[in-house]
Amino acid sequence: MSSIKYILGLFEDPDEMMHGIDKLQENNISIYDVFTPMPIHGIDKKLGVKRSRLDIVAFICGITGTLTGFSMIYFMLVMDWPMNIGGKPNFAIPDFIPITFELTVLFCAFGMVAAFFFRNHLFPGRAPRVMELRATADRFVIAIDANKGFDPSKVDNLLKEAGAVEIKHNDRKYVSYE
Repeated sequence: MSSIKYILGLFEDPDEMMHGIDKLQENNISIYDVFTPMPIHGIDKKLGVKRSRLDIVAFICGITGTLTGFSMIYFMLVMDWPMNIGGKPNFAIPDFIPITFELTVLFCAFGMVAAFFFRNHLFPGRAPRVMELRATADRFVIAIDANKGFDPSKVDNLLKEAGAVEIKHNDRKYVSYE
């Protein structure tokens, strides 16, 4: 078995990279991942990436914040320390709305940030995982898993035909910054 783990095709132009993705998919070569220095619209659909479920997390965190705010205020103002203020009832829902809204937004914001960090492995102290350092600056990179049974020379030729300016054969998954 070869020591090559990944074949990287580096492109200067996003359109050429998209053409390279099409060419590889036409030849039934599965793409491990694509790294770009900027967002490219339509690339997730082309690669078959599933839709994000961050909106579901936001809804669940928002409902949790709403229920927490409502139940906390209800407990404090109705059950624990009921006060007669101007003859108003203890259970006056319009009085609960501002705090409940604020806790809804707070729980939703913190929950979405936590879910995003968890899903993308962006924990504090974790080293960034980058296959090619120039993908963060000026190159568009297509990564292909070399252990999937593809002929590396065929993949190299397809990437060159698509307009790759450089082709690398990595023997490790990620590059360290050190």
